[in-house]
Amino acid sequence: MSDPTYVQDYQAISEVLNKYIEGCKQAKSSIMKSAFHPLATMYSVGPDGKLTGGAIPILFEGIDKDFRPSPDATAAITRIEIVGTAASARIDANDMSGISFTDFFHLLKVDGQWTVVNKIFQTHVAH
Repeated sequence: MSDPTYVQDYQAISEVLNKYIEGCKQAKSSIMKSAFHPLATMYSVGPDGKLTGGAIPILFEGIDKDFRPSPDATAAITRIEIVGTAASARIDANDMSGISFTDFFHLLKVDGQWTVVNKIFQTHVAH
């Protein structure tokens, strides 16, 4: 690790991702909104095999309408990779509002702040 800011960047990215996790647990998009850039996108593949998603407000609407508080849900940031002002991360969550999923995030350091610019995900049967 030759980059002296790596640890600070890692911690800052963890804080951003933890806002997302907490927003999911509490079923409140207001908690996670600051983690995402206003131009961020979210995509997945639906049960029909087709691409679904779009602008990030789709996520916020889904959290507020379809999620229920899940204080006992578990989630872990399983990977963070950082290269300069770009980063990639993975979160695995279990039984978040009855859904288990793996999220992949792309983040950029914009104006000195880490922000999610894209999220793709895979849902799993809840355990």
